[in-house]
Amino acid sequence: MHTAESTIERAGDQQTGGSGFVDDLVVLLDQNGREIGTAPKSSVHGADTSLHLAFSCYVFNDRGEVLITRRALTKKTWPGVWTNSFCGHPAPAETLPDAVRRRADFELGLAVTGIDLALPLFRYRATDSSGIVENEVCPVYLAVATGDPVPNPDEVMEFTWTDPETLRGSVLASPFAFSPWMVLQMRELETFRA
Repeated sequence: MHTAESTIERAGDQQTGGSGFVDDLVVLLDQNGREIGTAPKSSVHGADTSLHLAFSCYVFNDRGEVLITRRALTKKTWPGVWTNSFCGHPAPAETLPDAVRRRADFELGLAVTGIDLALPLFRYRATDSSGIVENEVCPVYLAVATGDPVPNPDEVMEFTWTDPETLRGSVLASPFAFSPWMVLQMRELETFRA
């Protein structure tokens, strides 16, 4: 396991989520998944979170291992919880693959290739222990990276590479140890290889 101990300077500083916006805008959706507007990210995540667009990504290395990360303790939702490689929200008019590349760099210092849409219709709603609700249409991507991450400590406190099927078994046997979206994704992902 590896830890993130120092602040990393990146293009698009940490106050902007790597997007260039002081308060990132998220894309709001209606119940059918159609775009209906935008709102500042800081105003969307609360006890009554509006449905919005996000994404999850699982990154694989050249040995076929998958990267999992432990969310920083300063994260607003699910701090300190193990989860998929990274998640994020596309900016308005940003394609999802471009958002995946942006967040891979911002959170993990990685350039990703071979971005493949694995679960295009994944959607979930979950409430963390503080009462904050996640309510997202969240397509799931698989991608490939070379080298080890250099995580942004505001996002990731630890990471490890692991065998995908071992991870699936661990998540399904001990769901309390992982983010709720990852548990649901593991149940739906039939092929879990990059």
